[in-house]
Amino acid sequence: MAPLGPFGVAPFLAVAVSGGPHSLAAALLARDWVAARGGRVLALVADHGLRPESGAEVDHVMALLAQAGIAAECLRLGLPTGARLQERARAARLAALTEAAARHGCPWLLLGHHRGDQAETLAFRALRGSGAAGLAAMAALRVAPDCLILRPLLGFAPARLEAVVAAAGLSPVRDPSNDNPRFTRIRLRQALGDPGGEGEGINALAEAAEAFARRRARHEAALLARLAAAAEIHPEAYAWVDPKALGSDALGVTALARLIGLIGGAAWPVPLEAAAALLARGGGSLSGAWVRPGAGGRWLVVRDPGLIAPALPLAPPFLWDGRFSVSGPARQGWHCAALGAAAATFRQQTKTPLAALRALPALWDEKGKLALLPGLFYAEGVEASAWRLVFAPRGGGLPPG
Repeated sequence: MAPLGPFGVAPFLAVAVSGGPHSLAAALLARDWVAARGGRVLALVADHGLRPESGAEVDHVMALLAQAGIAAECLRLGLPTGARLQERARAARLAALTEAAARHGCPWLLLGHHRGDQAETLAFRALRGSGAAGLAAMAALRVAPDCLILRPLLGFAPARLEAVVAAAGLSPVRDPSNDNPRFTRIRLRQALGDPGGEGEGINALAEAAEAFARRRARHEAALLARLAAAAEIHPEAYAWVDPKALGSDALGVTALARLIGLIGGAAWPVPLEAAAALLARGGGSLSGAWVRPGAGGRWLVVRDPGLIAPALPLAPPFLWDGRFSVSGPARQGWHCAALGAAAATFRQQTKTPLAALRALPALWDEKGKLALLPGLFYAEGVEASAWRLVFAPRGGGLPPG
């Protein structure tokens, strides 16, 4: 196991376990690592429900984990079949895993990706024409709204991980979809042709991914420094930007694109060409965000009012409008929707711009009356402390890692 932490005293780690040898190895290694530090580990097993035998396989995985002395929980996803199946399955699985980790009060989720996975990801993204950020492949650390995602085994060959499972006397599950050439990733895996993950091709690709990752880290540090100098980002999901400090060079354009992705809750990276055009115009709407001139020569970046998500039944926890994580007790008949026109009532109580106030999520009761505005701690007849609202935009326009 690669060096982890620091986590403090008695760390509590969640581990995603598919039942394959590599995720099982991650669970076994994490079990031993936390045990030496007085901590505990929880295995999270996702059942996509895509094959008739998946239920029995998950039961087998749960039994393996019990045999290894690892506490576990099964997450039943029940995904429908259809187009982009593997992509949808990965997204649904990761969402369920991070939500489960947060529900158990675990701030860290470990994934069992290894050196071969890293090489495969680099090859896959190269085929799709990814830029430098995508070619850095999977990140060893990734911040998600609910927890911190860690991949401590990226430097390890799969054969080494399989040896860990064999030494423990466990029989891993072999998912037949991992050998189905219908999927591009599987064809790439078969073309690489090195099941042990120790060959020259695997090593060359993995080393290339590591080089791209170092380059991405340097670029990210410069980008964050530019944003820190130019932008004032508020937890109410708006920002003030000094266009002079932002600059119009490539880094300034990238910084503006990142900021637009954050404020707009963009699901995908904001196109740099479009961000450059908006920067040249001095404002406009892009990827769910609205950039317009403000006081003192600064620009205001807020959510585009015409693209805010519709009302949703109140069933926490959930991510509203791609921007806010909302958690708290469920309320029958209540819904979550933008504050909208009711923002005028609160205009004198806060320095938050009116456009940003209108885009804040509010909770409305069964009669359609405003019951709670978590962002301003307003509550009408209910206890405000029971609800929690955090500005946690989905990915912030970052490429998946």
